[in-house]
Amino acid sequence: MKIIKVLIASLIAGIAQAQTDQVGKSPWGPEDEIGTLNHMTDTSRLKALSGISSGRVYDLSFDYFVGMPSFHSLGDPNYQYWLTHTPRGTVVDNPNGLGEDMNRLVSYTGDAISMYTHMGTHIDALNHFGLNGKIWNGFSADRHLGDKGWQKAGAETIPPIVARGVLIDIAASKGVDRLTENYRITVEDLKQALTRQRIQIGSGDVVLIRTGQGNLYPDRESYLHDYAGISLEAVKWMVEDQGIMLLGADNLSFEAFPPEREDNWVPVHTYLLAERGVMFMELVNLEELAADQVYEFAFIGAPLKLRGASGAPMRPLAIPIR
Repeated sequence: MKIIKVLIASLIAGIAQAQTDQVGKSPWGPEDEIGTLNHMTDTSRLKALSGISSGRVYDLSFDYFVGMPSFHSLGDPNYQYWLTHTPRGTVVDNPNGLGEDMNRLVSYTGDAISMYTHMGTHIDALNHFGLNGKIWNGFSADRHLGDKGWQKAGAETIPPIVARGVLIDIAASKGVDRLTENYRITVEDLKQALTRQRIQIGSGDVVLIRTGQGNLYPDRESYLHDYAGISLEAVKWMVEDQGIMLLGADNLSFEAFPPEREDNWVPVHTYLLAERGVMFMELVNLEELAADQVYEFAFIGAPLKLRGASGAPMRPLAIPIR
């Protein structure tokens, strides 16, 4: 009987929590579709770029390839690549009608891809996850989601991102190559790493979290196996207390599984995207930055402008600023 009472109490608490979870209303107005990226201004971008102290550019993206890690287990499509033209095939097919001699002289290769938008290094748009049928700023699936995608908060609305970037290397702070399986990064972990790195985060920053999972890329099974991630408490500290603008990490889902709440299977996603209007990047390649102990940099990145999409590939860059 006692166990039943505990289970009922837990269920009631979960229902009560779920009922309090509501999408956030933007302080930037009823038409806002980019949330905290509104913190960027010409002045803030110039400030980030003016501090550049090196010509070294760090590429923070991973390669795309057939067989790459992805959420195929949820039914999403794998990355597919195929050739549409080859030098020898062009000679045989003569698709341009210019004849064998011309097609032997001019070697023509063309190709195509098909992929899930949340594969590889990418950013989650604010329409990716919502609550109770709505996304950030109260836009609803009933009114704003058509057969060709969301009419609000799609990837095409995300502006080029230029800001101060900070790497928080949790793995190095703990003296390991990679955090333990399913580990959830705490506020104390963040503070200890920042103290070790002698750096602070603040309003308008792009903050990138290294778990060490990038060491396992591109091995599909190892990379996706029980990876560590950020806790809800930790993202709340960065968003509410530090005022950061954008987040990113080297794992595929940012948060860890199984979920830390029984009533929500992606509480970090819904808190950031739906409640606070904070986008984040996944599969960010942080290994070179970490190896060179580059903790502060000008962050530059822009996703593909995929109209209505819930996310898009991007190729972020980091240039040291001190």
